Amino acid sequence: MCILIGAAVLIAPTFLSSPGWRETVGGAYVVGWFALVLGIALVGLDLVQRARSKGR
Repeated sequence: MCILIGAAVLIAPTFLSSPGWRETVGGAYVVGWFALVLGIALVGLDLVQRARSKGR
């Protein structure tokens, strides 16, 4: 879910027609990158844990 939110925040300004909304969402690009990186890290951790539990 974090990956989707991060991607939406990063991509949304290109599709928004209102300058106010574009500035508001565009100003949150740091939050978008944080959510994207956090989501990828959580998916990676889950995959590692699944691989470890499969090997036991």
